Amino acid sequence: MNEILQYLKTHGERLDAEIAQAVGISLAKVRVELVEMTANREIMSYQSTKFENGKKIEGMRCRISGFVPPAAPGRKSKVQLKLS
Repeated sequence: MNEILQYLKTHGERLDAEIAQAVGISLAKVRVELVEMTANREIMSYQSTKFENGKKIEGMRCRISGFVPPAAPGRKSKVQLKLS
C-alpha cells in the first residue's frame, strides 16, 4: 500500500493499470488495495473511460486525497496575482 501511495504522490493522478505496471503488482491486487485506501479516505478514485485510437480503455483513476500539486514555476497571470 505504501508503494502505491508513494507512486501517486510523485506522479499525481493515474489509472489503475498504470499504477500496477509501475509498481510491479498484479492489476487485481492493486484494485483491491485501491478500494481499501478509498474506504479509508487516503485516496480519491472514480471510474474512467477513455478512447485511444478507437480503442476503449476502462479503469479506475486515483489520486491522493487533499493533495494539491505545487504551482508551476514562471510568470503568473494577473488573475492569479489578484487571488493571492
